[in-house]
Amino acid sequence: MNPATHVLVVSADEEWRSEVVQGLNQAAGRLDNPFGLMAVGCPCGDAAVDAVLATAPTQADLQVVVIDHGPRGAGARGNPAVTTAQRIIEARPELSLYMVLEDDADKLLVEQLASDAVDGYFFRGEHDFNGWFRIVAAEIAEKAETPFYNALREYVAQAKDSWHTPGHGGGDSFKGSPWVGDFYDFVGEQMLRADLSVSVPELDSLLHPMGVIAQAQKLAAKAFGARKTYFATNGTSTANKVIFQTLLAPGDKLLLDRNCHKSVHHGVILSGARPVYLDSSVNRHYGIFGPVPKATLAAAIEAHPDAKVLILTSCTYDGLRYDLKPIIAMAHAAGIKVIIDEAWFGHARFHPELRPTALECGADYATQSTHKILSAFSQASMVHVNDPAFDDHLFRENFNMHASTSPQYNLIASLDVARKQAVLEGYRLLDRSLKFAHELREKINATGAFRVLELEDLLPEEVKGDGIRLDPTKLTIDISQSGYSADELRDELIGRYNIQVEKNTHNTLTLLLTIGTTRSKVSRLFDAMLRLAKEKRAPRAYARVPEAPRFTELACLPRDAFYEAGERLPLLDEQGQPNAQLTGRVCCDQIVPYPPGIPVLVPGQVIEANIVSYLVRLLQTQKSIDLHGLALVDGELHLRVLSEAERAALPAR
Repeated sequence: MNPATHVLVVSADEEWRSEVVQGLNQAAGRLDNPFGLMAVGCPCGDAAVDAVLATAPTQADLQVVVIDHGPRGAGARGNPAVTTAQRIIEARPELSLYMVLEDDADKLLVEQLASDAVDGYFFRGEHDFNGWFRIVAAEIAEKAETPFYNALREYVAQAKDSWHTPGHGGGDSFKGSPWVGDFYDFVGEQMLRADLSVSVPELDSLLHPMGVIAQAQKLAAKAFGARKTYFATNGTSTANKVIFQTLLAPGDKLLLDRNCHKSVHHGVILSGARPVYLDSSVNRHYGIFGPVPKATLAAAIEAHPDAKVLILTSCTYDGLRYDLKPIIAMAHAAGIKVIIDEAWFGHARFHPELRPTALECGADYATQSTHKILSAFSQASMVHVNDPAFDDHLFRENFNMHASTSPQYNLIASLDVARKQAVLEGYRLLDRSLKFAHELREKINATGAFRVLELEDLLPEEVKGDGIRLDPTKLTIDISQSGYSADELRDELIGRYNIQVEKNTHNTLTLLLTIGTTRSKVSRLFDAMLRLAKEKRAPRAYARVPEAPRFTELACLPRDAFYEAGERLPLLDEQGQPNAQLTGRVCCDQIVPYPPGIPVLVPGQVIEANIVSYLVRLLQTQKSIDLHGLALVDGELHLRVLSEAERAALPAR
C-alpha cells in the first residue's frame, strides 16, 4: 500500500499560489515520487490552520507546509504569513515548514519570529519547481527513514548462518519439532530470524550506540521535541530508575508524588535518596487518585529549597493531566530538576488537543511508554532529555547498569517504526481515536445504565482550581446504575463479548483508546454495553472503599530499611484483628494495593494503627485488589519490619 502525501502551499497571492501548486504537481508527475506527493493550495490565516487540522477520510497525510512570506515591506508582526507559520508550528510541530522569501533580509526576520522551527527556505524569484519538489521529497524521505529497522530487515534478508546466540538459531530449533513446532508457526519466521545476537556489528549497540541505533534515536529526539532521546527495552520502569541514579547521589533530597508508579519508589531505594512524599488528591467516591494539589507542590518547593529533583506523573492512569508549566517554573526557580513520568502520555506531541507535553512545558526529563498508545511493542519505551546540564556519560553508565547486554532487537525496531508512524500519520490516527472517544461517550451515556465520567466527575475537590485537564483517550465508566459489580461486568465483557478492558475500581471500568482502535471495535463495544444495559438490573449499593491513610513519616532512608533482613510480623493477630504489634514499627518493603498501584507503605515508613486497619479492610472487602509486598508465611500474610536492634543501629533520617 503506497502512501499519499500532501504539500500545502500557503499564500495570500492567489495567482502565485496556483502557479506553485501546478509547478510542483507537474514535477511530481515527471520525477520519482515514492511518497505519492501532491501539492494543494490555500490562503493564509484561518484557512491555512484549518487545512493543517483537517482529517477528511479521503485526504492524504499532510507532511510539508510551504508558506509564502509575501511582498517586501510588510510589517513584521502584521505579516499574515509569519503569523500563520507560528500558528501552524503551535498546532502541529511535527510538520516540516518551508518559507518562501524575497531575499535574505526576509530570512533574518522569519528566523527571529519562528525560531528554529523552519526547516528550509525557497526564494520567490526562483521558479525551479523540479528543485523544490526534490527538496520537499528528500525532507519526507528523511522523516520516513527507519535506520535501525532497515538495517535489521536487510541483515535478516541476507540469511546468514547463525553460529552465535540466541540458541534457537533464528528459529531453526523450533522447526520440525513435534513438541514446539507450533511456536514457530505462531510467532513467525521473520520475528525469529530478527532475534539476533549483539555479535552483529552493523546493528549497533544499545549500550553504546554509534551507528543505526544512534541515528534512530536522533530522529526520535526531533520528533518528540527533545535535545536527546534514548531507547529503553526494559520499559519506563527502568527508565525512571536510570534517571534517578543519574541525578541523585545517596542522601540527596527529592520531592515526589505519592501517586507515582512503583518504579519511582524503587528508584528511591536504589539511589539512596531522601524522599519527601507528597500526598495525592483522592476522589473518594470512585476510589481514584488524582494529582498533587498545586498549593501542596508550592509549599513543598518552598520548604525544601535543597531538593535536587521533583518527579510527577502526568497524565495519571485515569487521564488526569497537571497544568505543568507553572509548576515546572516554580521548581526551576528553586534550582530543582523536573522529571515527568509520561508513561501514559507518549502520544500527546502529535495532536493539539493533547498538548502541551511535559517537554513543551519545560521539563528536564520525560519518560514515555511508547507501547501504551503508539505502535511499539510491550516494554519498548523512550527517555527524552532537555536538561541543559545533562551528563551523557553519567547517564550512559547508569543506563548500562540496568539494561540487558542482550537486548531484543525487535523491540528496538518497533520504537524506530512507532516514531515514523507517529510523525507521518499520528495526527490523523489520534484524531480518529479522539472522535471515537467522543462518540463512545455519547453512546454509552445513552444506555442509561452506564455513564462516562467527565473531568468534573473525576477531579478531587482539592484540585478543582488547579487547571487539571483530561486525556479523552481514557474513558472511565461509572457502572453503579447497571446492577453489576465491577468483577461481574469484566467477566461478562470478556466471557460473552470477547472484550478486555484496561482496569477497574469497585464502581468503574476504564477503557483505553489507542491508534489501534478501529470502527469495528467501537461498534462491538457499544453493542455489548447496550445489551448489558437492556438486562435492567436493579442498581446496587457498593461497599465503600476504605480511604487510603495519609503518609506518616520516615524513620530512616528507604534504602537502609529495604536492605536489612528485618523480621516478619503477621497482619492479623490470633483473634483475626489488625495486629497491634505492628503499630510504631518500621516497614522494610513497599506495600502496594493494585489497582491503583500506589504504595500505602514504603521502606523506612513508620506504621500506624490506621494503616494496618486499612490493609485488613482492603483484604476483607475488595476481592479484586491484590496487595503486593506482603510476605506469605505458613499461609498467613506478614509484614517485614525492622527488628528493634536493626532500627537502633540505623542512622535516623
